[in-house]
Amino acid sequence: MDEGGVAGFYRTIRMIFQQIFDAINLGIVILDRDLKVQGWNRWMEVHSGIPVNDIINTDIFNSFPHLNNSKFIRSCKSVFTFGNFCFFSQKLHHYLFPFKTTSYSDFRFDYMQQSCAMGPLRNDNNEITNLFIYVQDMTEVAVYEHKLVEMNMRDGLTGIYNRRFLETKLKEEFNRHKRYGGVFSIIMFDIDFFKKVNDTYGHQCGDFILKSISSRVATLIRNVDFMARYGGEEFCCLLPETGIQAATAVAERFRSAIEHQENNFDGNLIKVTISLGVAEFKVEMESPHSLIKKTDEALYRAKREGRNRISVMEWEETVHP
Repeated sequence: MDEGGVAGFYRTIRMIFQQIFDAINLGIVILDRDLKVQGWNRWMEVHSGIPVNDIINTDIFNSFPHLNNSKFIRSCKSVFTFGNFCFFSQKLHHYLFPFKTTSYSDFRFDYMQQSCAMGPLRNDNNEITNLFIYVQDMTEVAVYEHKLVEMNMRDGLTGIYNRRFLETKLKEEFNRHKRYGGVFSIIMFDIDFFKKVNDTYGHQCGDFILKSISSRVATLIRNVDFMARYGGEEFCCLLPETGIQAATAVAERFRSAIEHQENNFDGNLIKVTISLGVAEFKVEMESPHSLIKKTDEALYRAKREGRNRISVMEWEETVHP
């Protein structure tokens, strides 16, 4: 093959690689030893909004100043000095380039979640002249993983937290307050005569009542509080940084709201009430189970005393069980 044929062959190869470079569903960036951009594929153009002609031969930090940090620079030096490959995991770093992501109906990250890596590019003499960075959009995978976590934390019927989550959170709060002091309380409540609702109107109506009550009570708690379906028609609320008096006031709001709420199911107007037990963490308690037990006892005292009322754990009960 003569020189003209060789030159034509390499032009064809370059053209093919350029098409692949721009068509691949990954971001590709090429930097020289001064960390100036020498390659910027179509994927990077689309997601960054920066045309290739505006970024080629410019310092990467001009367009992305947040990359001017010790970790990124150290990684680049490692590639150029030792020919290493460096990885930036989505789970640890979330993203390298802050690109807006596509919209998801029920979950949104502020930025595209990315899995990235960088590695060396060598010339004919095996010298490292450039490094590449690839950027892979992992947002859909991250959304799916978050959904799986949510499924393990949420009650399938009501959508509020489940008992497993509540017990884990309660253990965390208990251990934290044991170590550092402070106060928190819990409220436990269940629906009075719930079996009668099921027997009279059917289990679909019972499910409707459970969802209606959990939804209403959820509007009465703070963002820092945790409400969970503890089992059957029983619910539990964990109130951080809340003493017994404030927790009792919250419980009264729950009781009053449910007493006055009208639940319209299939043309039937159904009103229900709840009974509630309230207890406060005390440092002398031995375990989260001790607190749950006292709250549960207070709840059943409220039911024995006539229902649609609140019973509060007295501290003397804990000292002298």
